[in-house]
Amino acid sequence: MTGNDLSDLELLKQYRVGGDTSALGILLQRYTLLLLGVAMKYLKDKDEAQDAVQQVFEKAIRNLPTGAIQNFKGWLYVLMRNHCYQLLRDKQYSADPELLNNMKGEGTDLEALWWKDRAIEDVQTALLQLEEAQRITIAMFYLEDKSYKEIMEATGYSFSQVKSYIQNGKRNLKLILTRNGNG
Repeated sequence: MTGNDLSDLELLKQYRVGGDTSALGILLQRYTLLLLGVAMKYLKDKDEAQDAVQQVFEKAIRNLPTGAIQNFKGWLYVLMRNHCYQLLRDKQYSADPELLNNMKGEGTDLEALWWKDRAIEDVQTALLQLEEAQRITIAMFYLEDKSYKEIMEATGYSFSQVKSYIQNGKRNLKLILTRNGNG
């Protein structure tokens, strides 16, 4: 059986247990076009999208959770989407310094935007600390506006599991944010 015949979970296991980097390479290559499509949707520029895909590959390798991943494709998709959001925010806030210096009376608006952006970053960081199932269901429910039924279909979880993961995930997210001084 070649690497291309193996499931995502089998390839992930080969990488984690045996350190087989070619298994991870096959896994990431499998979703390159999906990630490129997501990046193009948000960034609207081919070169930026290709750069973003490479950055997400690096981020995926560095931040691959040690817990069980039920849906690698979904995890990678959320990672790509969040990376694109971050790139767009960075681009939005990297305005011309001279233009910013000439703005009068809008300091509080810029400050409010900065605090909102900071809060989003804090929540994203806290999300990464949740258990995989909680992170996936929270992201799908709150960030992607998916219904319980859609989450059940995408993940294979039962209704009670989805409900439990969302409730416990919300509680744990609040605890993490409070512990980090952001709650």
